[in-house]
Amino acid sequence: MPVTQSFNSRRTQGAGGELTEPPPPRLALLSARDKLERLLQVAKGHRKALILTHDNPDPDSLAAAVALAHLLERRADVEAHVGYGGIIGRAENIAFVKVLRLPVSHVSQIDFDEYDLFGLVDTQPKVGNHSLPARLEAQLVVDHHPLREESLSAPFADVGGDFGATSTMLVEYLRAARVEPSVEVATALFYGIKADTRDLGRETTQTDIDSYLWLFPRMDKSMLAQIEHPELPARYFQLYHTAFERAKVYGTAIVTDLEEVYSPDMVAEVAERLMFLEGTKWSLAFGTYRNQLYFSLRVKDRRMNAGRLIREIFEDYGGSSGGHGSMAGARLPLSGKAAQRKALKRELVSRFLDAFGVADERPVSLLSAQDV
Repeated sequence: MPVTQSFNSRRTQGAGGELTEPPPPRLALLSARDKLERLLQVAKGHRKALILTHDNPDPDSLAAAVALAHLLERRADVEAHVGYGGIIGRAENIAFVKVLRLPVSHVSQIDFDEYDLFGLVDTQPKVGNHSLPARLEAQLVVDHHPLREESLSAPFADVGGDFGATSTMLVEYLRAARVEPSVEVATALFYGIKADTRDLGRETTQTDIDSYLWLFPRMDKSMLAQIEHPELPARYFQLYHTAFERAKVYGTAIVTDLEEVYSPDMVAEVAERLMFLEGTKWSLAFGTYRNQLYFSLRVKDRRMNAGRLIREIFEDYGGSSGGHGSMAGARLPLSGKAAQRKALKRELVSRFLDAFGVADERPVSLLSAQDV
């Protein structure tokens, strides 16, 4: 019987589609070994699996997808491939794939009709930030973000729970299956945890720490150094120049418009970096890439949930959004003339400033701001 059919159906759904109550108790209380057994029950008997990350994938999503494919081949005897939509744009992420020689393919190179088993990793059905065609359904869903109602229709949905990274969940599976990862997979998972928890300093659980320590002797430190310190293109520094030049400080919040970006995941990197400004509790960066408007939010105020906030703001505009406690992102298709696009940006920023409680603050240019 599919794992989701035996759950208590009494759940409360939030405005953004996530469940405001914890994941169904019977799933949350399963041991890693029991989860693994159910995962393999769903996978066995299939011929070929495609595991998809979220679009414009980060290291956590890529590492977890590659590890899941590795596990399916080793324990379910299913040939498995990994695909992604969007681009891999940040220098560290490019180095991540290149140095570790990760076997991932862009969806433009994939014939979906070749596969009879589909998985989503670090994302969930119906959220709009992955490239699984609407005509197909994911049988496997593994994600550390808050559980969404739509995920429960999947035969296997391990979503939410006490994890700071999806890579941690895959380490639990590998350990339960007694599968020793290759040095490349171990390094990928290690960096996935490291990056998503900001060196175990953000939304980290004991399971993340245990997984990190288990991977440490199995990963390659030289490869890790090449990933963390890649050469950077000139446009990287040009983008940061734009970010700092256009950044405005509203009391405890900082907001910047990056205009056109060369890679959508640079929006998240800038939002992350601006959180280091002294006295900042909120960081919001946004930029345009191929007629899509990307927003990235970072939050220090523990009273706010970044994922819920961004979903509440974007629910009236369409597009896709998601995240969790301290970090979240959204993507919105753009149309209309330049003046309409500028008005949309102003409207969205205004809604964020209201939520931050700084709408009445006089904006100050970052480059002219004085130290307190």
